[in-house]
Amino acid sequence: MGWVCCRMKSLRDTKLLHYLLFYELAEDYVERRPPLRGDHLSLAWQAKDAGDLVLAGALADPADGAVFLFQGSSPHVAERFAEADPYVAHGLVTSWRVRPWTTVVGDDATTPVHPD
Repeated sequence: MGWVCCRMKSLRDTKLLHYLLFYELAEDYVERRPPLRGDHLSLAWQAKDAGDLVLAGALADPADGAVFLFQGSSPHVAERFAEADPYVAHGLVTSWRVRPWTTVVGDDATTPVHPD
């Protein structure tokens, strides 16, 4: 299974935006993930190496969700990731959604806003 890079040649001229991918996880996620974890992590690291995935990880206490921070010109990179993820294909993820995130503070903010 490989990461399908969704970048276009003109992306360097396109403003990158941030997108959050949210996973809702099955109640037995922790017990069911071991045989799929290697493929899931490989997919995530490939997305990171392609410059699409910035940060990712599971929520803890309880382990009922996960959050991924993507950057791109559209939510397509995050959607493609979820569609290719073995956790989704095998039902460990019960639902997922992508939301645009307007980042305004920080070195990597896509829409920096400074006080007057």
